[in-house]
Amino acid sequence: MTFIADFHIHSRYSRATSKNMDIPNLDRAAQMKGINLLGTGDFTHPLWCAHLKKTLIPAHPGIFKYGRTHFILTCEVNNIFYKEGKVRKIHNIIFAPDFDIVEKINGKLERFGDLYSDGRPILKLEAKHLVELVMQIDARVFVVPSHIWTPWFSLFGSNSGFDSIEECFEDCSRYILAGETGLSSDPSMNWRLSSLDKIALISCSDAHSPEKIGREANIFNVEMGYRAILEAIKQKDPQKILYTIEFFPQEGKYHYDGHRNCDISLSPEETKKYNGICPVCKKAVTVGVLNRVEQLADRPEGFKPENAIPFKRIVPLREIVAEAIQKKPASKLVGETYTRIVNHYDGEMNVLLEVSLKDMHGFIPERVVEGIKRMREGKVKIKCGFDGVYGKVKIFDEEEEGEGKAEQLSLF
Repeated sequence: MTFIADFHIHSRYSRATSKNMDIPNLDRAAQMKGINLLGTGDFTHPLWCAHLKKTLIPAHPGIFKYGRTHFILTCEVNNIFYKEGKVRKIHNIIFAPDFDIVEKINGKLERFGDLYSDGRPILKLEAKHLVELVMQIDARVFVVPSHIWTPWFSLFGSNSGFDSIEECFEDCSRYILAGETGLSSDPSMNWRLSSLDKIALISCSDAHSPEKIGREANIFNVEMGYRAILEAIKQKDPQKILYTIEFFPQEGKYHYDGHRNCDISLSPEETKKYNGICPVCKKAVTVGVLNRVEQLADRPEGFKPENAIPFKRIVPLREIVAEAIQKKPASKLVGETYTRIVNHYDGEMNVLLEVSLKDMHGFIPERVVEGIKRMREGKVKIKCGFDGVYGKVKIFDEEEEGEGKAEQLSLF
């Protein structure tokens, strides 16, 4: 069967996360988005784990269900440790096949940090020892480094990361089956490193609110089961992982270099020109994902490995509607238009990726259809994100604003 999976989200028990991040709200959001399988996130938090046990029912081997949405047991942890003369901060996702294994994992991890403090707990535990620990509990458990390029808290991060998987995980590298590309990079950027050919590149939302789930995701063509998903990831088979859904990476909040407080955004070339120093405050800039990829790449831009899993870039439908009718994404009119569209076409992903433009005409406002067309063709303009500031995607030119006002009036 074919399904859309987003493995990395957070619960209401994680910091800076919506209070609406509970299972019933996630089910409703998944139906609107057209997401079939969600990671539970945060299974290390005792209160969230209790909510999961109370709410979810077994559906398939290693897969649970609530309403119309399937769930797989996942969490993200923050490994902070000292290695090779430097403090390292690495986020990792853990996948588990059942609640008995989750309890055993939590029993071990509570020795290294306060699991009640945050849905994504800080663990004073080296990343390779995390892998050793969970693999000793059960060989079906696996660890995936999170958003592997972001400057802070990632495997290759410019501020606390490493230059290779092996440097971080040493002899446990053989257990690293995948890496999460993160919002600020896409597979094409990762293809430039031959060292990453051995792992699958997966994409997830890292959502902190129900509206953000599925902004990055994975399309599987396997049976709905923990083992089948694990095998598909291990094999990196394009017949089993059909493609990934991606942000335009420039929109990610760490794509470019820069300084948020100084409102300075720099391309890698500009950073080199300034010798890595902010021209405003004269301190070192935060080196972003594009620059870091350039530093480690051993292949030219545009290289594509044989049998690479393809990808498609999207702009969230709510943002397309908002720009098309010149309203804010949170406005009532945008919300009503969005809801009407996704209910008619069985989910946002279906609208963005599958429904023919011809079938949209007559139901979806014409300027919204044009926005979807331009998104599919990659005809968007983006002001790159930097140092924690999201980039800004623009689909329509300023001279087209009058058309947006006319479209807005036609909706009343």
